[in-house]
Amino acid sequence: MDKNMIAMCGAYCGDCEWREKTNCPGCQKSQSNMFWGQCQIAKCSIEKGFNHCGHCNKLPCENLQDAFNNPEHGDNGERLANLNTWKNGEETYTKLTKRK
Repeated sequence: MDKNMIAMCGAYCGDCEWREKTNCPGCQKSQSNMFWGQCQIAKCSIEKGFNHCGHCNKLPCENLQDAFNNPEHGDNGERLANLNTWKNGEETYTKLTKRK
């Protein structure tokens, strides 16, 4: 797993279908300025000095929960699991599945 491809929200940019289509360098290198606009989740994480939201004591905050519950971009708990895994120093991830 490439640590530069860890998204602040718990996704893994290395598997993102939009990364190659949009020439996106990934969440870490974009510094919250994504191909679609500014990511408030990434911005918050950066402002707090975290490389992902797993280090925040408010996990999961309202912004993250909104992302998790988004019908178009949500998942089935994988992002939260990834954030907890990464917080514990593990270098694995679970691929996101479409929210059911």
